[in-house]
Amino acid sequence: MLFHSSVRKELARSFGATLVVLVTIVMTMTLIRTLGLATRGSVNPREVMMVMGYTVLGYLPPILTLCLFVSIVGTLSRMYRDSEMVIWFAAGRGLSAFVPPLLRFSWPILLVVTGMALVVWPWSNQQTQELKDRYGKRGDLERIAPGQFQESANGNRVFFLDKDSPDNKSGKNIFISSNERGKETVTSARSGHIASIGDGQFLVLANGQQLENTRGVQLKISEFEEYASRIGANELGSSDTAPARTLSTFALWRDPTPVNLGELAWRLGLAFAAFNLVVIAITVSSVNPRAGRSGNLVFALFAFVVYYNLLNLGQSWISNSRAGFGNLLLGLHGTVMLIGASWLAKQHNNWSLRRHLPRGRRPAPGTGTAP
Repeated sequence: MLFHSSVRKELARSFGATLVVLVTIVMTMTLIRTLGLATRGSVNPREVMMVMGYTVLGYLPPILTLCLFVSIVGTLSRMYRDSEMVIWFAAGRGLSAFVPPLLRFSWPILLVVTGMALVVWPWSNQQTQELKDRYGKRGDLERIAPGQFQESANGNRVFFLDKDSPDNKSGKNIFISSNERGKETVTSARSGHIASIGDGQFLVLANGQQLENTRGVQLKISEFEEYASRIGANELGSSDTAPARTLSTFALWRDPTPVNLGELAWRLGLAFAAFNLVVIAITVSSVNPRAGRSGNLVFALFAFVVYYNLLNLGQSWISNSRAGFGNLLLGLHGTVMLIGASWLAKQHNNWSLRRHLPRGRRPAPGTGTAP
């Protein structure tokens, strides 16, 4: 009982501290990335915190897995360095005896990782995509910032104006460049305002001129006192197929296309990887007290990065029909589980390859060659 409680208490402290550090780092990196998207006009600046929150929430499964992995490696490595492992080994506790308390501590985290990978990950991606789409479908005049050139929703027009009203219904010094059906048009005006005509909205320009160039063949210049250009809300064509990362796990299973199966394999792989990394953490935590303190931790982080990249590579292979869904899950995670269990058995039973290697025979006394 003392053995189980002491291990779990130290694991809880290490896991909490690691989680705070990693979440802070991820939030900082996500904030910088989201601010970059807002600067490019992909995200509403007023919704930066919401986009960042949904993004960090989607990244929680690998974050929790890494926190669990690092906390186990750090705790057991500290016990090796402080010679606590020697005491437990002398008391009849082998290395495999650490598996039950570690699993008892890890199973709620493994359950949360599985639930978030299958449910929260697609939901957070869907919410983020909806925020981006809603901001992308705003009206052309709403896209324009004073003193900046801005493209329209469909990319066929470039606008520039100076807004002079708080409700964004009028402006001055207006410039519009459009390219539609092989005809380039440049329109400029001193002022303009929004007017509702029929079912659409129009930008009514006053006191300006227009230059039309038809494929470099015909050039036409005209002046006008009043000119209306349609700039109503340009609804982006809704995609027939939503991105696989925004679909629910049940929807991926019902529509087993290669792309959907690749996404499903990645989500299930997060759960399998979290369990396998618990076993691997026990094996890589052994450290020589006379050696450096950070060597095994660096190796553990390297193992995590390789495993996570293999998940992404497996998703790509399934999406490109280069590997089967079941074959990759069994081949990748089954192989890692077999390697981790074999490594654990080797350390628990103190197996050594040197014992099975033939040793060179020593010459009998007095039979050596004379110089």
